[in-house]
Amino acid sequence: MATACAGSVESKNTKEKYDEGTNYVEAGIEANAFFFGLIIVAPFLSLLLGYLTSPEMAADHPGVATAPFEMAKACASDLPGCGKALLTTGLSVTPTADGIQFILAFVLVALILDQILPGKIETGPETHTGHVPKYVDNAILHCIFSTAIFWAGSNLGPLTEPIYDFGIIYDTFKGAIAFLNIFGMVFCGFLTWKGLNHPSTEDCGSSGSLIKDYLWGTELYPRIGSLDLKRFINCRFSMTFWQLAGLSFAYRSYTLHGVIDWGLTLSAVSQYVYLFKFFLWEMGYMRSIDIIVDRAGFEIQWGCLVWVPAVYTLHTRFLVQNPSGLSLPVASVIFVISIAGVLFNYLADRERDVFRAKQGKCLVWGKPPKYITAEYEIVDRKTGKKTTKKSLLLASGFWGVARHFQYLFELTAAWSWCLLANPLKNGVLPLFYCVFLTYLLIDRAERDSKKCHLKYGSYYEEYCRLVPWKILPGIH
Repeated sequence: MATACAGSVESKNTKEKYDEGTNYVEAGIEANAFFFGLIIVAPFLSLLLGYLTSPEMAADHPGVATAPFEMAKACASDLPGCGKALLTTGLSVTPTADGIQFILAFVLVALILDQILPGKIETGPETHTGHVPKYVDNAILHCIFSTAIFWAGSNLGPLTEPIYDFGIIYDTFKGAIAFLNIFGMVFCGFLTWKGLNHPSTEDCGSSGSLIKDYLWGTELYPRIGSLDLKRFINCRFSMTFWQLAGLSFAYRSYTLHGVIDWGLTLSAVSQYVYLFKFFLWEMGYMRSIDIIVDRAGFEIQWGCLVWVPAVYTLHTRFLVQNPSGLSLPVASVIFVISIAGVLFNYLADRERDVFRAKQGKCLVWGKPPKYITAEYEIVDRKTGKKTTKKSLLLASGFWGVARHFQYLFELTAAWSWCLLANPLKNGVLPLFYCVFLTYLLIDRAERDSKKCHLKYGSYYEEYCRLVPWKILPGIH
């Protein structure tokens, strides 16, 4: 473990910091005004979203959730009263014993699986300080065992005395999200302190602002013993919760209404397949901008602990009290489109992974691939020694169409899931996730472009001439 990063204030000059090998990338609170504003309101908003989809909301305010414009119009006529009502509603969402118990048990199971499941040792990209993160690639086993354990302990499993009802994620959601909200904010304080005083690697340091340090993070790869905190929260907790939540919501909908909601059920199945694909590709994610650039601060870690459960499951959770009303044929058409998005998203990611693994010695769409051999430097912070490294930038196949063409497929799936919530019947609120994700991925493409320009310089400019479009050819 590295000794400390306290006092190593990072310069605002990004290029200089790369020369010094600190892996600092301009980002965080000052990089995007919209996300900065969202960060401020997100903890309270997550509580409101928890209440929005609850049985209490359906009982106390029937029909309001599906008519947000009418609600906004009424609110505009009495802003003080509306503000007071929203504040009271948000503060009414508090941790519950059942919610806390479920989250702690969920985390405990994930921790045990993370530590005991076998897997091949894989590595992430080398940082500018020369650190190479290592991971046990046991994601698929984690996915399979998590699903099996969740099923086995429920009333749908083999136990004569079940531990819980399969709809537990919906039943405990409001209290669980309140607990995660508080825990997440405290945990991010711990991460800030750890990165400055007991960092796990030399990829750490302060920006000079305590607020930015808390939001953006002070450490890139925090660990406690053998536990990689970033991977555990981002993947093993966040993605697993999202994956199982849809199934739990579909079951609770069936027990409440006595019929299968095809919009909800097929959306849950599609998302489960998407997240199975995520775990299959987890090592690819560990080489993405979320991991290799974004530090472990509030923006990422609180986001995965709270924002993902609250927002990424909203369109399915909403349907428990407000059924989609879609027929099986209509829902099936949208479902097929979503699965096509998931499949092509996987094929695009897989194409690049194979290309990298074979160092370009492969065929892409039946032809030898076009690519740029880009050079960059890493710096030993102790000795100042510079070492030149190389990366291959693929400009063929999906990656020759646009630099982030895979985002188009991800958005196809996301919009399909939200459309399965039938916004024509249920209003625009179930579209919140796909609208948010669209903006997020556009911003991520911009940030990735800046990162690559800094890292590869003229090599990346040459790559951009080969592949000029970021996401959608002819548009963006």
